[in-house]
Amino acid sequence: MLKSMTGYGVSNIESESINVTVEIKTLNSKFLDIYCRIPRNFSDREIEIRNLLTQSLERGKVEFTLSVQPVGKTVASTSVNKALVNAYYTDLSATATDLGFIPDATELLRIALQMPNAYNNETVDDSSKENDWTQIKVAVLEAIRKCSVFREQEGKMTSDKFTEYINTIQTLLDNVAEQDKLRIPAVRERLEKQVRELLADDNFDTNRFEQELIYYVEKFDISEEKIRLANHLTYFTETLQSPESNGKKLNFIAQEIGREINTIGSKANDATIQHLVVQMKDELEKIKEQTMNII
Repeated sequence: MLKSMTGYGVSNIESESINVTVEIKTLNSKFLDIYCRIPRNFSDREIEIRNLLTQSLERGKVEFTLSVQPVGKTVASTSVNKALVNAYYTDLSATATDLGFIPDATELLRIALQMPNAYNNETVDDSSKENDWTQIKVAVLEAIRKCSVFREQEGKMTSDKFTEYINTIQTLLDNVAEQDKLRIPAVRERLEKQVRELLADDNFDTNRFEQELIYYVEKFDISEEKIRLANHLTYFTETLQSPESNGKKLNFIAQEIGREINTIGSKANDATIQHLVVQMKDELEKIKEQTMNII
């Protein structure tokens, strides 16, 4: 099953002491690139969070945001990080001005208070912090699960598109095979004419004749390329149906498909086949573009 590198997952859990919101956004990347926004009082858990993300998300650019807001009696043991909130507020206000509108001050303050490290925990015992982390971890795992489901859904849609593109290329290849039957008599007539001219030459060289004949036969024959292209299309479809997602492998197969299409175009020397080749290339470019977003 294919998995897209594009994903999104969010979860929210509220306990007696904290309200936890976890948001995960993923985009395509050659490697796993994780960027975390974590409240300062839970920064010691960053490695554990990264390990959880690595185990499930495998590859892609990952933006992880953890927001922890105190609730109930816990509020009394916290204070606003005024310097940081003020910096958030100033930056948000400046951004709004740059975008050409006047922001609502209350709304800006609300947003600033929801930003990472907006609160300082003044008195937090180890047992309370451990309980909070238990709740946070549940939220993290739920966000990861939702993100993975999102990726699988995107992968399923991409797989359907791949199948559509491959079927189109196969249909075009069948058309090439039909046109090739019409092309061969024209090629044969051309060769026979050139052979007659060669035989009429007083300086006729038998060895040169054999070399020229072999050259033209190899130059115009696309039988092997058609067979290899058909095999690559079948292999691509089989890889799509594999239980594992492998975008790199699909990209390698797509490159091989491209080589055979290019060779057919260069050897056929036929306008109709050239048009079919252009259409095949167009479908292949769609495949290559999509494989870059598959895990």
